[in-house]
This record gives sequence, C-alpha cells and structure tokens, in this order.
Amino acid sequence: MFDAPAKSAPLRIEIEASADAAAVEALVLAAFGPGRFAKTAERLRERARLAAGFVAREDGQVIGSVRLWAITVGGEPALFLGPIAVSAASRRAGLGADLVQACVDHAGGEGILLIGDLPYFGRFGFRPAPDLRLGGPVDQRRVLWRGEVEPSGLVQAA
Repeated sequence: MFDAPAKSAPLRIEIEASADAAAVEALVLAAFGPGRFAKTAERLRERARLAAGFVAREDGQVIGSVRLWAITVGGEPALFLGPIAVSAASRRAGLGADLVQACVDHAGGEGILLIGDLPYFGRFGFRPAPDLRLGGPVDQRRVLWRGEVEPSGLVQAA
C-alpha cells in the first residue's frame, strides 16, 4: 500500500484584506513590471479611492488579484477595473476570468470601465466606449464599458 498524495486546498476568491496589500503589489509588479507606472490607467488609480479588491488564494498564498476603483464618468459614479494579475504558474486556468466575474458580480448594476482587449472582456458584457475621455494617452479602441447607459465625457477619480 502507498499513501495517496495530499490534495491541495481548493482555490478561493475572496475579498482582499489589508494584510494582502504587499502580496498583491508584488503580484502586480511581477505581472506588469515597472512600466505600468507610466500608463494613464495607473495615473487614474493613484487618485481614485479603492472601492473593492479580490484575491485568489491557493494553499494560503495570493496567486491572483483584481481591484475596483471609485471614479466618475461624465460626472456620474462608476467603477474602474484593474489591474488583473495572476501568478505566472497559475495562468491559463481561467483564474483571470473568475476574478473579472467577481468584480462584475460585486458591481451589480453600476457601470464598470476598463482598458483592455475586447475579444477577452466582451464575454463579460464589456463594449467599446468611444465617447469617454481619459486624462492622458490611451488607445481609445481599448477603452471598454459595461453598464446600462452609454457613457460619455471625462473620466475622473472619485
């Protein structure tokens, strides 16, 4: 007889705790590198209030994260999603999609803005938002919105 290998604890997505901040920052830095600090999205996040954060844990370790930030779009409250970061060893397992879905579920009917690829985010109901203006350079084709109303106007931190 032999001993069966120990099963790892199931993967869980849960609300980010303040104690997760260092692990989340390390994960985001590993995923995006220091170049992320030059992006318009990062400038917006620096000024916005954190509305919610989610982490994925495996065996007690943070292996994925995503955050929602409080913003206004044309003066109306909304959320800004990002960044989504998943550890290199955990990519291609659908974890990023699970994290995005946690944000969509959390937002309820509130509008969500992100900068990303339509082929990936379209499955969550995101669509192009050509009438939004961000305070810096951005590829307008990657500005995506999920919400009931068509947004327009300036995007600002709330």
